[in-house]
Amino acid sequence: MADAPTPSTSSSSASNENGASSSSSTITSMTEGLQRTVINSTDSALRSARSLHHSSQDFLSHLASNYKTFEHAFFNTIKEGLMTTAEHPTATVGVGVAATFLLLRGPRRFLFRHTLGRLQSEEAQFVKAEKNVKELSTSVDLMKKESRKLLERATLAEKDMKYGHTELMKAGSQIQHLAKSVYKVEAQAVDLMDNLREIPGREALRLRAEVASIASLLKRQRAFLDKRIMKISELGVPV
Repeated sequence: MADAPTPSTSSSSASNENGASSSSSTITSMTEGLQRTVINSTDSALRSARSLHHSSQDFLSHLASNYKTFEHAFFNTIKEGLMTTAEHPTATVGVGVAATFLLLRGPRRFLFRHTLGRLQSEEAQFVKAEKNVKELSTSVDLMKKESRKLLERATLAEKDMKYGHTELMKAGSQIQHLAKSVYKVEAQAVDLMDNLREIPGREALRLRAEVASIASLLKRQRAFLDKRIMKISELGVPV
């Protein structure tokens, strides 16, 4: 007959069974918690994917709508421009002329001066203005010196002119007096030739030829003096 188990042995077996049952329950709880975590993560990922898919579709739809709007506005602008050009050729030519005009240096400088030029700082404008003032002062000083020289030369020339005018008047009077004297001698030579014609002989003929040559010389001299007197008179000098 077998021996009955002792109380200590029964107590130890019961304790081991309780420990195994507790460990099994803990493992089961951990497994269920892990499954719930995986399921929840999967659901969250699916919801995020669906949301991203819908957002992407909305963005692409909005982008396509805006592109069509911009494309429509662009082609409408070109169409309106072509229609305006066809309906108003004069205005189109005017715009072209204005654009060409703005390409020129003068109008471009004028436009820059009244637009971008106004954006310059006050300091830069002051420095530029100060430089221009200095250059202007230098130019004025040079002009003053040159004017002084020219005035001095004009004064001397005026004196020389007055002196020359007086001298020219004297010379004109003397030339006129000489021309009168030449005319008188010429007249005497003509009278002498007339007298020699009345005297016969070779000597009288030789003298008449000599007097005729002198008379011709006097006539040319008188003509030269008369031209000189006329030229002096044309200068405004009384003779």
